[in-house]
Amino acid sequence: MLLSLLLLLLLLLLLLLPPLAVLRWPQSQNARLSWLVSLQHRVAQGALHWAAAWQQKRLEQSTQRAGQSQQQALRWCLQGAQGPRWPLSRSTDMSTFRNHLPLTKASQVQEEESGGQLLPPTPNQYHGVSLQATLLGLAALNNAYPKVLAPGGRALVTPSSPWLYPLPWPWQFLGLVSPPGAKDARALLLEALRFPGLQALEARTAVELLDVFLGLEADGEELAEAIATGNPGAPLPTRAAELQEALEQGPRGLARRLWPNLQVVVTLDAGGQAEAVAALGALWCQGLAFFSPAYAASGGVVGLSLWPDQPRGLYLLLPEAPFIELLPLKEGDWEEAAPTVLLAEAQKGEKYELVLTDHASLTRCRLGDVVQVVGAYNQCPVVRFIYRLGQTLSVRGENTGEDVFSEALDQAVRQWPGAKLLDHGCVESSILDSSEGSAPHYEVFVALKGLRNLSEENRDKLDHCLQETSAGYKSLRFRGSVGPAQVHLVGQGAFRALRAALAACPSSPFPPEMPRVLRHRHLAQLLQKRVVS
Repeated sequence: MLLSLLLLLLLLLLLLLPPLAVLRWPQSQNARLSWLVSLQHRVAQGALHWAAAWQQKRLEQSTQRAGQSQQQALRWCLQGAQGPRWPLSRSTDMSTFRNHLPLTKASQVQEEESGGQLLPPTPNQYHGVSLQATLLGLAALNNAYPKVLAPGGRALVTPSSPWLYPLPWPWQFLGLVSPPGAKDARALLLEALRFPGLQALEARTAVELLDVFLGLEADGEELAEAIATGNPGAPLPTRAAELQEALEQGPRGLARRLWPNLQVVVTLDAGGQAEAVAALGALWCQGLAFFSPAYAASGGVVGLSLWPDQPRGLYLLLPEAPFIELLPLKEGDWEEAAPTVLLAEAQKGEKYELVLTDHASLTRCRLGDVVQVVGAYNQCPVVRFIYRLGQTLSVRGENTGEDVFSEALDQAVRQWPGAKLLDHGCVESSILDSSEGSAPHYEVFVALKGLRNLSEENRDKLDHCLQETSAGYKSLRFRGSVGPAQVHLVGQGAFRALRAALAACPSSPFPPEMPRVLRHRHLAQLLQKRVVS
């Protein structure tokens, strides 16, 4: 009892001490402040260890009896439903549940663009899952990279964090050097540049981190001058010279030159991030590991990652709220799919579409996210995200999926000398009225690194690759029913402007997903106005 009281008093004392961002350790020469920072860090590490162990125990219990856990999750959804939507609120019989609530398609981006007739759940509806994903993710990251959570070990370079739950005290002392609550991306980057000993970079999504590095290249001289003149903080002329020298050597490996001890990049997985991850890994973040602590689809946290040292993109689907079902899918048979299955019934190697039940409106939403089961954790599946059903091109009923088109585009870009794909977006020609006098076709907008012009020969390569990848597309091209894909190179900042336009919509999804197929003219015209070649 006495020991517990002493620990409580110690925690209260530490709560009153200045935060790590104010102390600016390890730059401070004040030994007393360094000692306080070290003490704060040890307490934070201990608190994380205790909290993560408790969450791990909860995870083991829920995944070992996945069926019971999902029954509890379903009961929670039904009890929280608003209105007389569920007359048998005490029943969790799956047959009754499925019969009473038929599946509803919820296109993430198209619904957001058209006014959000069916709103997905928001992340704050699932505090427990978000906290569990954050605590276990931090613990896993610390186990894989022991120095990441040390004082001065991490820096957030975007206004929003990849960690789904805003960590309260005492976990604020776990290595983060960024000013708490900062909303200016430039200020966050400048703060990160002042700490050469960083072990990890954090950004909400990969596309936002890509914007950070592109901005660093564009504004490098201004940032170096700010560091040299001491705005903000004390002047660091040596560090400014290091920044200028690192930038002069080009983008490849830039992160490691700026922060020699950097080990891992932390971003939150969302739809449309694969190209940004590939570009970062090939250029600025070459040699670094990428880790996403959670998988959040259309607002609900459905999975978490426990394996920072494993290949990126493996997630454990959780049996707790939100209530998740899996819709078995077969190639070419999307509309006549089999009934949904629960997590414990998932089969290794099979592909499923995620179905999520929102407790507020009590709707069973087909999220459009397709995952493949690659393993199991107790009774729950471990999955890898494959593609999104809503990102399909169709001008003559051919249904060119996101995975098929991305494969063809990757093949084409590899044939463009010196080019690296940063982002892309597609539009069916009818949306831009660009098929008048010609066959309907795809309009493709690409952002590239290393190539300023696209020759007609290079543009034609995408259409050839599409024909090689899709037999249906090739048949329509052979008959002349579909015209050749038109490729346009856009300037830097075009896709950042597109994301800003999407984020401005009231029903913008979380996490922010990057659409690959635009359904509305004003969004397509936003890219069209920024074509440079």
